[in-house]
Amino acid sequence: MNPFIKKLKSANLLRVFSLTGISTLIKLVTSYVTVKVLATIIGPSGIAMMGQLQNFTTILTTLGAGGINNGVVKYVAEYQEEPHVLKSVLSNGFKITAYLSLFIGFIIILLSGYLSTLILLDSQYYYIFVLFGISLFFLSINNFFLSVLNGYKEFRMFIVVNIVTSLIGLIFTICLVSLFNIKGALISIVSYQAVVVFFTIIYIRKLGWFKKSFLWGTWNKEMIKKYAFYSSMAIVAAVTVPVSQLIIRRFLIDAYSITDAGYWEAINKISGLYLMVFTSTFSVYYLPRLSEIKDQLTLKSEIIKTYKIFSPLLMGSLILIFILKNIVISVLFSKDFYPVKDLFLWQLLGDFFKILSWILAFVMVAKSMSKIYIITEISFSVLQIVISYFLINSNGVLGATQAYCVNYFIYFVVMLVIFKNILFKK
Repeated sequence: MNPFIKKLKSANLLRVFSLTGISTLIKLVTSYVTVKVLATIIGPSGIAMMGQLQNFTTILTTLGAGGINNGVVKYVAEYQEEPHVLKSVLSNGFKITAYLSLFIGFIIILLSGYLSTLILLDSQYYYIFVLFGISLFFLSINNFFLSVLNGYKEFRMFIVVNIVTSLIGLIFTICLVSLFNIKGALISIVSYQAVVVFFTIIYIRKLGWFKKSFLWGTWNKEMIKKYAFYSSMAIVAAVTVPVSQLIIRRFLIDAYSITDAGYWEAINKISGLYLMVFTSTFSVYYLPRLSEIKDQLTLKSEIIKTYKIFSPLLMGSLILIFILKNIVISVLFSKDFYPVKDLFLWQLLGDFFKILSWILAFVMVAKSMSKIYIITEISFSVLQIVISYFLINSNGVLGATQAYCVNYFIYFVVMLVIFKNILFKK
């Protein structure tokens, strides 16, 4: 039997990859329908506005949870056999999430008019931010519960909840966009995830940890300090990437047009759809697995195994998408988006280096390497903005994808240097 096939069959990583396949397939289908409806009804300029709002909600959703979700996954996986410590992990995590989401939601409501002008360039959309401020508590609590499930490796339940989330998002978006056009699309972004928490509670209500004694204990300074490492990493990641996208999108709008910004947003949507298959497995299996590993030899083995499985799958996916790029555009979007075909080469190359980099970046998250993680996240977000500024001025929207590729190639090289003692030491 081919060694690669044999390796695939025996790998826990592939088993989880297959388990998440159902959820990812449904996400792909629902995302496809959503993008298709939006592209047909609101066009490139509407897609650009949605990108602005999605970047903003990504930042505030992470802030609302205190940036501790990856920490919850790690510590639940690490201490699930120690009930006393686990209670501190869950209760402190739950209280941090609840208090911060309520506080930040209140601030969003107070600044709704200003935020509407800043993000959507028009104060008339203030009600979008009021709705988001109200919804933030519910979606933050839902993300906390999902992180606990992930830490426990409750893969099947985790997948079911994600499927429900995707279906609700699809129904919300189609109904609201059909009724209210661009306004409905914006409302769906900030509200549908808040509804899902009630479905999540139905599924987890009988689990041993879902009780007051686990979720509402006393504050623990040591646990708060541990969460602080993850909070700093998550907040930096949540702020740097969306903020850099906001800035690059404004470069495109100011230098060219909101339609060109819509083309760039479209190619990012395409990347997000197919990379979902890989990133879902990273979150569900790879992070908890890395958190469990105690010695460098096993860690190296897990990283190498992940590269051996994912690299050919990723390369094959990218080649197929490039060959079928015209079909992808016509299926996902509309004829208004055909100029996007010129953006595929550099975007796909950037995606390749991005995933190869993330396999190592997840090690920094799992091992609480907060200082180096924060430095690299900030440095490469700034670098992408700088490269984008010059390449957009010289090459237009194509320059944004070229900058993306160059940035992630350099990032991958730096990741190899950081982990050289683990990867290349005999």
